[in-house]
Amino acid sequence: MTNPELDVITMGRCSVDLYGQQIGSRLEDISSFAKSVGGSPSNIAIGTARLGLKVGLITRVGNEQMGRFVLEQLKREGVSTRGVATDKQRLTSLVLLAVENDKTFPLIFYRENCADSALSTDDVDEDFILSAGAVLVTGTHFSRASTDAAQRKAMAIARKHGRKVVIDIDYRPNLWGLAGHDAGEERYIKSDKVSQHLQSILADCDLIVGTEEEVHIAGGSENTLEALRTIRSLSKGVIVLKRGPMGCVVYPDAIPDNLEDGIIGQGFPIEVYNVLGAGDAFMSGFLRGWLRGEDYKTCATWANACGAFAVSRLLCSPEYVTFTELQYFLKHGSDHRALRKDEAINHIHWATTRRGDWPRLMAFAIDHRKQLEDLADKLNAPRDRIAPFKRLAIKAIGKVSGGKPGFGTLLDDTYGREAMFDAAKLGLWVGRPLEQPGSRPLRFEFTQDVGARLLEWPVDHCIKCLAFYHPDDPESLRLEQAQKFRTLYEAARRIGRELLIEIISSKNGPMARDTAARAMAELYALGIKPDWWKLEPQAMPEAWDDIGKVIDSNDPWCRGIVLLGLEAPEAELAKGFAAVRGKRHVKGFAVGRTLFNEAASGWLAGKISDEAAVNLMAERFQNLIALWDNAQS
Repeated sequence: MTNPELDVITMGRCSVDLYGQQIGSRLEDISSFAKSVGGSPSNIAIGTARLGLKVGLITRVGNEQMGRFVLEQLKREGVSTRGVATDKQRLTSLVLLAVENDKTFPLIFYRENCADSALSTDDVDEDFILSAGAVLVTGTHFSRASTDAAQRKAMAIARKHGRKVVIDIDYRPNLWGLAGHDAGEERYIKSDKVSQHLQSILADCDLIVGTEEEVHIAGGSENTLEALRTIRSLSKGVIVLKRGPMGCVVYPDAIPDNLEDGIIGQGFPIEVYNVLGAGDAFMSGFLRGWLRGEDYKTCATWANACGAFAVSRLLCSPEYVTFTELQYFLKHGSDHRALRKDEAINHIHWATTRRGDWPRLMAFAIDHRKQLEDLADKLNAPRDRIAPFKRLAIKAIGKVSGGKPGFGTLLDDTYGREAMFDAAKLGLWVGRPLEQPGSRPLRFEFTQDVGARLLEWPVDHCIKCLAFYHPDDPESLRLEQAQKFRTLYEAARRIGRELLIEIISSKNGPMARDTAARAMAELYALGIKPDWWKLEPQAMPEAWDDIGKVIDSNDPWCRGIVLLGLEAPEAELAKGFAAVRGKRHVKGFAVGRTLFNEAASGWLAGKISDEAAVNLMAERFQNLIALWDNAQS
């Protein structure tokens, strides 16, 4: 038997979860929702992928925007979507949820005739099952004839070829028709019919995982020991009993006389914020150990830790831990019972779950406002011509990028709104400025309440903020500007947007070898960890070594640095590019006026056409990329 390509395939429910963002409110009173992929097997697929397993999913989604959202998010998470069918007749399932208090979590399932409920045996491909070392089925999907048959087919294929079978009992009474639509949070209703149905499955399972209530329904008894013994009489598989804040107990063999006499992993006392999805996170942690040959105590410890993170955060799959994050927590622990308040852990989570990868970034900066206004005024051109010019700049970028990755732009809200729509069609990295042009001390443009403003931004747009910051500035000025950055950093993390900090020191003091490094260190000391830095070329090549050491010692997950241009001629930029050869933190450039000045002057004055302006900017951009590539080779 060849080694399977995947560690595990999960199958069953798949939905879009809409989480109420107002904590402590009834679902009736929720006014805004956060969107994420949901459904137990879908959550487990994402959770295990984040922990380093190779995972596939078998389910169905609708042929609409929510279905495409699910598919795109699964791919971003590294989950194989080979087994995810697009159902052209049905909609993607939805779930609405709220956190009313620490014990009440109302939810409504929208699953009538939805895509995942129509999963059938035709969706189970034998070759796909054989590509994995294990198959995970879920209790809820045994509640309908067609989905029951699909999961049994997958189990039969797995058993025939020596693959492992895992069941998450996943008992939702209202999805078995035992409770009303408003009882989505109900976790247990006794049913002999459901117990008999589940018991017909257990003999073929190598790993059986459930809460005490789920063990009760599977074992047909509300006495936990009696239920466990019934399950053991039916199956030789490993049984894992989830006990909420008490952690879990693993029973690989006979059921002891006391529940606690099984194998127990380390527990993690934390504040309960939202229990929804905690079991899926738990399963992800246990599978990470079990499928990679760890001992049961380690499997249980990892599972408990993953569950602890889940109950301390609001959302399900988007806030599940990564393996890097998990290992950091197991090594260092946390001073916070509410893990969502631990900045060090949150930063690792953020940095290891960010969208996309940018090992190289060639950005055409066209976010200039004041400079273009001054130029238009000088040429007696109306300022409303600035916005169309920015769209021409985006055309120039598209002409050079040709749809390839690694290209971007800086665009502003004042004149760049329509250009942003153009940039989205090209798949460009987009950075958007927040600073009031030329402000010192730093002020934000339009409003100082940046959090509210950021809510309107696309999730993949990066905040860009420039400050004229010199480490030898008066202390009061340094602190005021740094605190402004801190406010922005907190808003960026809260809203979930990347942050690029641009520092220009040369305009307000002498530049020594360590000037930029000192400025960066001062911001890091305040807990500010931007995703990107935008820095001016350094007069001394050794300065880049100091800058690199500051980044490595404060934030090894920083995406990197892009160089700014300061309207320098190409020859000067070429020298700056050469100085960063071999400096791994520098990923490219974000240059503006060097690229667009001549075209802007000619076009705003009415001396050159749209096409000529586009061609001129594209030529300059292409030349600058060639200078970069030559300097790095």
